Amino acid sequence: MDILLVEDNILNQKVVSFNLKKYNYSVTAVRDGIEALNEIKTGNYSLVLMDLMLPGMNGYEITSEIRKFEKSGGIEKEVPIIAITANTLDNDREKCFQVGMNEYLSKPFTAEQLIEKIRLFID
Repeated sequence: MDILLVEDNILNQKVVSFNLKKYNYSVTAVRDGIEALNEIKTGNYSLVLMDLMLPGMNGYEITSEIRKFEKSGGIEKEVPIIAITANTLDNDREKCFQVGMNEYLSKPFTAEQLIEKIRLFID
């Protein structure tokens, strides 16, 4: 299973990638919205892990663009997107779902919590 990790913090990229590789997931990590959209348009990902606070486009904007791309391309099965964020304001979770994200996980999280969320969509 191929997972796209959209995360600007290199240390977080390494930790998440390391944990996912232990479960035999293939991970491609990108640092911003432009890279994320390019990967979505050219790759074949089973799931996206999306940080919310990113340089340039934030995770909400990137998700909206992914959903527009899927819709305009006639893609029937949307890629599941899980928000991973240190933001835990009351409306953050709701806002994630409004823009088309499928699940929400607040940082810090354990590898087990991350895998549990991923397995809701892929196994």
